[in-house]
Amino acid sequence: MNVLAEILDLLLPQSCAGCGRGSAALCGDCGRPLGSHPVRARPSPVPPDLPPVWAVTPYDGTTREVITAHKERGRLCLARPLGLSLARALVPALAETGACGGGGGGSGRGDGGGGEVLVVPVPSARRAVRRRGHDPTRRMVAVAVRELRRRGFPVVAAPVLRHRRGVADQAGLTRAERAANVSGALALRRGARLAGRGVVLADDVVTSGASLAEAARVVRAAGAAAVAAGTVAAAVRRRG
Repeated sequence: MNVLAEILDLLLPQSCAGCGRGSAALCGDCGRPLGSHPVRARPSPVPPDLPPVWAVTPYDGTTREVITAHKERGRLCLARPLGLSLARALVPALAETGACGGGGGGSGRGDGGGGEVLVVPVPSARRAVRRRGHDPTRRMVAVAVRELRRRGFPVVAAPVLRHRRGVADQAGLTRAERAANVSGALALRRGARLAGRGVVLADDVVTSGASLAEAARVVRAAGAAAVAAGTVAAAVRRRG
């Protein structure tokens, strides 16, 4: 965690990350889409191995600015609203794994038994983490898991994926290039145990679905009993 950046983010005057106005890090208007009802996100074409994916809002307009500010410009205080938004997307994803609902503080299990459902962040490339000074998805997952546990969902953060080779920045790549870029790029961390566990993958944005599909391939190969995914935003397909 970049503690100095987080302290500066809290102390220095700043405007809204979405619209650039006001004195709050995120104004009410720009934060409103993050509280939308999650819907199924379906990239087209759907890549092989892609699990069911749920997203809260389109990756467009002020939402794109907010996610970029958190990821690339060190606005670390945005991890909380983005993490709470991610939690909303993870609720229907958890239902896909067979996890019990919240509200009861129960001891529900994912499909196949094994206790708590694992919330697995799609990892950022090591080079990107060094450049940014933090891993944005892991920060959001930490917030989301705390919120879900507070609401009684049987979940635990499990950063069990790693990059086994370098990958290029996905931004600007075609769908075919994205798929080739991440194909075979992920692996389990040493000691990870997924056999029989329910797994929910988490990321900030689903675009082509290539990264989530690769992550799903790895966790299924490790024996995960059920796999779904949740993201804050889904890329908007533009025609013409």
